[in-house]
Amino acid sequence: MLAAMSPTPQPPRPPGAACVRSSGDACPGTLRLHRADDGALARIRIPGGVLAAEGAEALRQAAERFGDGELHLTSRGNVQLRGLAEGDGPELAALLGDAGLMPSARHERVRNVVASPLSGLDGRGAGDIGPWLAALDRLVCGSDRAAALSGRFLFALDDGRGDVDALGADLTLIARDGEGASLRVGAVDTVLTVPAAEGPRAALLAAEAFLDAARDTGAWRLKDLPAEVAAALPAEVSRRLGEAGTTAVTGRHPRPATALEPVPGPVGGSALAVGVPLGRLSTAQWRLLTGAGGFRLTPWRGAVVTGVAPGRAHALLGDLAAAGLITGPGSGWSGVGACVGRPGCAKSLADVRAQAAAAVGPPGRLPVYWSGCERRCGHPHGEWIDVVATPTGHRISHVRGDRPGTPVTVRDDPDALAAAVASARGPRST
Repeated sequence: MLAAMSPTPQPPRPPGAACVRSSGDACPGTLRLHRADDGALARIRIPGGVLAAEGAEALRQAAERFGDGELHLTSRGNVQLRGLAEGDGPELAALLGDAGLMPSARHERVRNVVASPLSGLDGRGAGDIGPWLAALDRLVCGSDRAAALSGRFLFALDDGRGDVDALGADLTLIARDGEGASLRVGAVDTVLTVPAAEGPRAALLAAEAFLDAARDTGAWRLKDLPAEVAAALPAEVSRRLGEAGTTAVTGRHPRPATALEPVPGPVGGSALAVGVPLGRLSTAQWRLLTGAGGFRLTPWRGAVVTGVAPGRAHALLGDLAAAGLITGPGSGWSGVGACVGRPGCAKSLADVRAQAAAAVGPPGRLPVYWSGCERRCGHPHGEWIDVVATPTGHRISHVRGDRPGTPVTVRDDPDALAAAVASARGPRST
């Protein structure tokens, strides 16, 4: 089934603004493709970014057989395939389903889970969230109610270091020292602490409570709820937990302001963090990454290779660098992101990927994200430099907590644009 985007133009809005839909959820998936200017698009959910060898190979085959030969990483640690033909849907679904990438057809678009990508690898964090990830995915796929969530609703599993807690998920489960887990419902500082073993079930119960609260509002995400409804939701979740036999202790745990991605390079004794320029991987790069050990995608359009054999890390880093990937903190590509832009998106006003590549210089203090239109698809969270193509040039803003500062407009001159972006990002501290 191929779902086309609505032709209704989107009005300008600040990053992170709520958006309530009156039409059906057209978010793409594996079974529902999306029509773009460069062909059909499939979005394959990979909960927590954790990908087994069989699934990785199936995605490589799909990119070569059906797509444009690239695997496009998303800001939720998922994979998109672009350039598909309209009739490819059934064969694609069969290939990916046989590889275990679609355990429930009814839930394939709602398995949106980001997780701390370095959990259990570097000795940081309060706990390994791996068991939570498997349990939450199993619970979501087994819930009839959860099938009604939108394709944009997001769960986050944070191991206590605060990396994915800062990403603005609808529901965030945070590991705490000891045997506790804190559940953040939306962006509030209030959290509900439950026994760690009950964390995934508490997250599912909270998602079902959101569906009840959203029934008459048209909200697809928690931030779309009316303010008074959203404010009352943590207490309602606590009440439902009590009815289910789980005592939740209400407390305060401020959400981190900035989401810090893994620094490219060695992690612990057997893992490597790798950056991917603009989140685009050729099938050759994909094969090199996924064939080196275990594999995790990150919400920053990067990857973590796990289980690297002793003595292999140095040579593998060299191979990955030679393949054009980011293997150290000194790359000018670090922190640079962009939407697909032209020619893939009809709404885009510019080829922002090419513009971002032309403006790459020394690493900056802040991330920078290039958007081809006001929608800013895939933009980061926290503090970042927002570069948006407009009919008269590019508008550059310093965003803090999704609140843009005073913008500066720069004409479409590559040198002027690169200089303005470099100035806005600021030099990286040494």
